[in-house]
Amino acid sequence: MTMTAVPVGPQRYQERYPATLEAATQARRDIALALETWGLPQLVDVAKQVVTELVANAVEHTDAATVGASITRTGTVSARVVVTDTSRTRPTPGTPAADDESGRGLVLVDALAHAWGSELVHGGKRVWAELRADGEQ
Repeated sequence: MTMTAVPVGPQRYQERYPATLEAATQARRDIALALETWGLPQLVDVAKQVVTELVANAVEHTDAATVGASITRTGTVSARVVVTDTSRTRPTPGTPAADDESGRGLVLVDALAHAWGSELVHGGKRVWAELRADGEQ
């Protein structure tokens, strides 16, 4: 009898980090490693930037003790980044002045991601970004 392995679900990586300044660096490294392992190096740079901004926002703008970050492969050249925290306040892009030193994180996420958004979930919120390397908008 011949058996064939079948996928049991999408490729996914997730981790929780203490809500400290180092969380964004750790999440960026872990997400990049997952994408490289899955053979998606074309998504690494954009994913690193997006997860950095989303985790930094969660650390800076909430009082969460931990922040979750995950990446799920959604297609042959696409993935979804998700960052979770315990705040129920949904993020909104800022409108920083030209000389402001901060406030551009979600504007950057909007420019880099195919789509992004947030949703309230039990115990907090989830902020997600869809990434594609196929050039489709």
